[in-house]
Amino acid sequence: MNELLQTYPEEVKQILAKYPAEYKRSAVMPLLYLAQRKEGYVPRQALEDIAEILEMSPTDVASIVGFYTLYYDQPAGRYHIQVCTDLPCALRGADKFLEELCQRLGIREGETTPDGLFTVEAVKCLAACHRAPVFQVQGDGEIEYHENQTVELTLAWMEQVREKVRAEKEAQS
Repeated sequence: MNELLQTYPEEVKQILAKYPAEYKRSAVMPLLYLAQRKEGYVPRQALEDIAEILEMSPTDVASIVGFYTLYYDQPAGRYHIQVCTDLPCALRGADKFLEELCQRLGIREGETTPDGLFTVEAVKCLAACHRAPVFQVQGDGEIEYHENQTVELTLAWMEQVREKVRAEKEAQS
């Protein structure tokens, strides 16, 4: 049985209802985002489930995961901090920002913090060149943007997230 359909039957149905049956392949991106919700990445089984639902090859679905920065095929941190390093942002200090942030976190670009919460990576063009350094954060099924950043502002925000996560864990126990 298709695991994605078992886990999210109503959501899959709602997504597919937005597209005519002959164009159901257009639902690939929202289904990938749904599949990524639980683990923070698209497991191989979910990729195959989506291919089955949409009558596509798993290779075609995987090519979309590989192309877009919103999808992941490997486990990473709960929150993905994606720093734009495109040329206009680099001219406003994004490269230096990314380097210093990673240095202060004790990781390299593309790695995850020791607590498993944050993965920091470079991406191209978040469409906020005039407000660089800028990053987007994906986590907990949401995307939020942070513009005009400094390393200190970013570290303070990360500490707020850590506090929120600690409070969630305490409430669950």
